[in-house]
Amino acid sequence: MRELKFAERKLLKHTDFLNWKVDNNLHEVKIMRKFMIQRREDYTLYNKMAWEVRELSRKIKDLDKNDPFRVEASGRLLEKLYTMGIIPTKWNLQLCDKVTASSFCRRRLPCVMVRTKMAPSLKTALTFIEQGHVRVGAEVVKDPAFLVNRNLEDYVTWVDTSAIRKHVKQYNEERDDFVLNNC
Repeated sequence: MRELKFAERKLLKHTDFLNWKVDNNLHEVKIMRKFMIQRREDYTLYNKMAWEVRELSRKIKDLDKNDPFRVEASGRLLEKLYTMGIIPTKWNLQLCDKVTASSFCRRRLPCVMVRTKMAPSLKTALTFIEQGHVRVGAEVVKDPAFLVNRNLEDYVTWVDTSAIRKHVKQYNEERDDFVLNNC
């Protein structure tokens, strides 16, 4: 190997090749593609929340089984995760160990729309949301990172003035085409 030039030595002076940290984010990229997450910050936030849930459940499990605080804390944690839609039942603390970033990604608005068959794919669901055709409850949501809990899942609907909703109603033969004539 040749001797490094001055500029090369100067550039490599601050690089530590012995403690080189490899950034292996292949799993992160797969999840971001699967759920069509556009911002890396969203995925890191979901990953951090999942880690905190797992850590909290481990701390609760370390407490004495007869401790009233353990019963109350585990009940609150399971109830919160169940109402968010992260775990399927609220009776088992073991489910908290299986919470991952994907659990939170499945509760995103585009995924809920695909699961309830409001959109054929995640890409079209993202387009509908970004264009403002979808509302959750009373407010129009334009952020695809909106997390839908179990209570709001039934209130995901089309915006009333949306042409898409008119087409869907016309397809299902539910559209009311009565026009009031002024006589």
